[in-house]
Amino acid sequence: MLNIVLFGPPGAGKGTQSERLKEKYGLVHISTGDVFRALDPESELGKLAKSYSDKGDLVPDEITIAILEEEVKKFPNAKGVIYDGFPRTTEQAKALDSFLSSKNTSVTMMLSLVVTEDELRDRLMKRASDSGRLDDADPKIIQNRIDNYNAKTAPVAEFYAEQSKLSEIDGIGSIDEITDRLFDAVEAFKIND
Repeated sequence: MLNIVLFGPPGAGKGTQSERLKEKYGLVHISTGDVFRALDPESELGKLAKSYSDKGDLVPDEITIAILEEEVKKFPNAKGVIYDGFPRTTEQAKALDSFLSSKNTSVTMMLSLVVTEDELRDRLMKRASDSGRLDDADPKIIQNRIDNYNAKTAPVAEFYAEQSKLSEIDGIGSIDEITDRLFDAVEAFKIND
């Protein structure tokens, strides 16, 4: 089973690249951001998750983990999963390892897209105008999301580096160039596995 954590700050291109990885390797794509946005906005869970994400803050671990586990259970016959936007904290990474272990599998690798903050801000502002994502339109919320990523999420890469599962990918360039780098990293990992 090929379980990939696609990692990187907001605006790094995880959603775009997840679709390409999904297509090439026949994987299920689970984006915590998409899952949160799809929650019934009138449900208690939907209101709770929205109260955090509207400010650019991370949804607490226990809520995120419970939602993710339910999402994974929807695909019992998957050849593998791309985890996009999860785990976002070391505690979530440990919970994912435990959950996957209970399914007799594990995270295969983390692909971390590396992008400068200036480029992230530009991409997020462009995404706001192109897709209407209001959370990407406010410079203060964008900076809060980047700051949260740097403080709380970036350390997760070290968790996977310690397991020799981290592959850092240059996230600057054309979409196709970045895709090629990701495919090369997956193929190199599969050969060495």
